[in-house]
Amino acid sequence: MSKAALSFLILAIMAVALDQLLPASTETFSTAAKAAAVVFAVLFVAALFVGRRIKFDPVLRQAKP
Repeated sequence: MSKAALSFLILAIMAVALDQLLPASTETFSTAAKAAAVVFAVLFVAALFVGRRIKFDPVLRQAKP
């Protein structure tokens, strides 16, 4: 896992933890923390693709009988 992917994973986990720790009365900050978690999770997946940890093969191979 690349350093960027690891960083985005940690940031996403921290954003989720922050959302869980915020009091219920701070709805605006809770929404911002959820949005940040989604953004960091998407960036994590993108960093995995860029780092070629997930290999995408567009050709569907069929098993030979």
